[in-house]
Amino acid sequence: MSLIDNYIFELSDEVIRQPVSYKNRFGIKIAADLYLPKDFDESKKHAAIIVGAPYGGVKEQGPGIYAQNMAERGFVALTFDPSYNGYSSGEPRHLSSPGLFVEDFSAAVDYVGTRPFVDREQIGVIGMCGSGGFAISAAQVDRRIKAVASISMYDISRTAAKGFNDSFTEEDRNRILDEVAEQRYMEFEGKEPALTPRGAPIGFDDDTDPIGREFGEFYSTPRGYHPNSITQFTVTSSMSWMNFSLLTHIKSISPRPILFVMGENAHSRYLSEDAYELAAEPKELYIVPNAGHVDLYDKTDLIPFDKLEAFFRENLK
Repeated sequence: MSLIDNYIFELSDEVIRQPVSYKNRFGIKIAADLYLPKDFDESKKHAAIIVGAPYGGVKEQGPGIYAQNMAERGFVALTFDPSYNGYSSGEPRHLSSPGLFVEDFSAAVDYVGTRPFVDREQIGVIGMCGSGGFAISAAQVDRRIKAVASISMYDISRTAAKGFNDSFTEEDRNRILDEVAEQRYMEFEGKEPALTPRGAPIGFDDDTDPIGREFGEFYSTPRGYHPNSITQFTVTSSMSWMNFSLLTHIKSISPRPILFVMGENAHSRYLSEDAYELAAEPKELYIVPNAGHVDLYDKTDLIPFDKLEAFFRENLK
């Protein structure tokens, strides 16, 4: 990991990385990185791939690895920090919202689609973890997105409203909403915004919840650590996630294709499988052998880049 810029990977000799920024329709200034092939010809039109970060992640982590690898394969690739997070603007910090995080993908399309070297008819998206759900949701209403790939997909609206494996009871839901309502009063009267517990625990051990430990082994160690990626969001953000579904109109993406990529041993596997069942053709569920959920964030020996390249080459033309 570079101690200067906090990227968790080395920049390839085969690509050029350019910091860029632009505003989304909410007026938030989005901090992003544009990756281009080293031998890039700006006089020609190219296909573009937008890469979204895991829920709680930033562009210097796994998304940069994906964007770099797609650029090495000849694509224009953009990855960004979500609104209110990372180096993107917005106060209070670490706010999240389904509307905001879906909009961030459309704002990225605005940006790449106005580059003179990008073919507007050849724009695809890759969403990692929570961004898998955001990317699919964006494609439901943004028909400029011609192909979607999700990686270790999480449906944040479902897990917020129902718990992991749909374990919440009505009493659980009401308790959470009552706590959030009380927090809103406190913040309205001047208290600092409260943050959720850290999703990736620090100082985990064998007794730590296995899912928390898996995230901790990435976000809370040199493997994936970035100071902007605290894996926490404002407590009051949960209201909107519990109220608005991300995937209601997933069938409307057809005939544009969706590729669901998941690890064979991923704890989140059921979320990709269920979304795959909901989606209309063309769709594909691609299972990576011997991989868990977080393995597909950064382990380049497991990430199926050849599959992703083939998917986008076939569908962005």
